Amino acid sequence: MTAAHSPIALEQMLCFDLYSANHAFGRLYKPLLDPLGLTYPQYLVMVSLWTEDGLSVGEIGRKLGLESNTLTPLLKRLEASGLLTRSRDGVDERRVIVRLTREGSKLAERAHDVPRCVADAAGLTVEDIAELQDTLRRICRNIAASQD
Repeated sequence: MTAAHSPIALEQMLCFDLYSANHAFGRLYKPLLDPLGLTYPQYLVMVSLWTEDGLSVGEIGRKLGLESNTLTPLLKRLEASGLLTRSRDGVDERRVIVRLTREGSKLAERAHDVPRCVADAAGLTVEDIAELQDTLRRICRNIAASQD
């Protein structure tokens, strides 16, 4: 096959670099989260609640980009672990409000060093991280806009 007709090389594909980075982060987070008894998606839910307790299931789903059918079983497992509670909103019965338990709140202390460990392993400065996040968020916005 000639160069003009050859498929694009993996090294030239941005999506492959993002895919590889995602897997690298998964490998990095696992030993950090295992002692906490959390998977990465569960950790994201907990971080959302540590930042703002009392979110609805819909609000958590929007923040994390997760559908209800993915989020609900995850929340049920966290509830069974005693880290959060789910209850119907008194004003709007359709809404389910998620709140941390005392144990769930205390877990934040044990998880405190996770972001630092991740940043250290990535070998990036705070400025590098902020720039990369801006770029990734711009990519996501542009892709979403291109699908409208």
